[in-house]
Amino acid sequence: MCAWLTSTTTLRSALVGCDAVINLVAILHGSSEAFKQVHVRLPQRLAAACAALGIRRVLHVSALGVGDNAPSDYLRSKTAGEAALRAAALDLTVLRPSLIFGAQDQLLNLFARLQAFAPLMPLAHGDARFQPVWVEDVAEAIVRCLDTPGTVDQTLECAGPEVVTLADLVRLAGSWSGHPRPILPLPAALGYLQALVMECLPGRPLMSRDNLASMGTPNVATGALPGLGSLGITPAALGQIAPGYLGRSDGRTKLDAMRTTARRD
Repeated sequence: MCAWLTSTTTLRSALVGCDAVINLVAILHGSSEAFKQVHVRLPQRLAAACAALGIRRVLHVSALGVGDNAPSDYLRSKTAGEAALRAAALDLTVLRPSLIFGAQDQLLNLFARLQAFAPLMPLAHGDARFQPVWVEDVAEAIVRCLDTPGTVDQTLECAGPEVVTLADLVRLAGSWSGHPRPILPLPAALGYLQALVMECLPGRPLMSRDNLASMGTPNVATGALPGLGSLGITPAALGQIAPGYLGRSDGRTKLDAMRTTARRD
């Protein structure tokens, strides 16, 4: 693991001269200890380093679905990481995004690649709900929070304009990439076994048991907290952006078209 994740001294040296800190560090797969190391102990070290250097402004990107009783190590560790930063004397803003999509995302692109050669898509938890948000809208929210003192001590939910299921995402990725495939719904027991097998394969797993557990909590905005609209951001819909990068066009023309469709200059 990187030294700056495990050493307050190394982290402090990396922050010298900073006026604000944005914490985007997270993992989706790993052991319970790995989640604690990245999502809890790193924020604790970050708070200590900020205190030592006199840095007060911190933006922390967490996740929708956090809570003390959340069903997964990922979400519980994200909850504890938020709490660690709130306990420090910081000018803190927490952003909780839903599933983030964009030109190099790890989910829609994966579903598109799999459907390019698989005859069908075995899928567990196909009814899991998400409110996908474009990466550029999240980036814009971070910038506006930095420029808006009123967001200090706020928690904002970063979500797109529509709620979709995991099965919807698979279908859309297949359609937009030109390789639609039938979905084979898996019962919970088979989905668990599939995730267990994937965890044992070499490299980064496509799915883990902890991922499945996370899907037990809807990854959608509660509406009880400020959203992107409170920052003057109208979030782009999935269908405005994803077809452009999952399709067959390439290069700057593709990216410009995506931004134009999403009302970006």
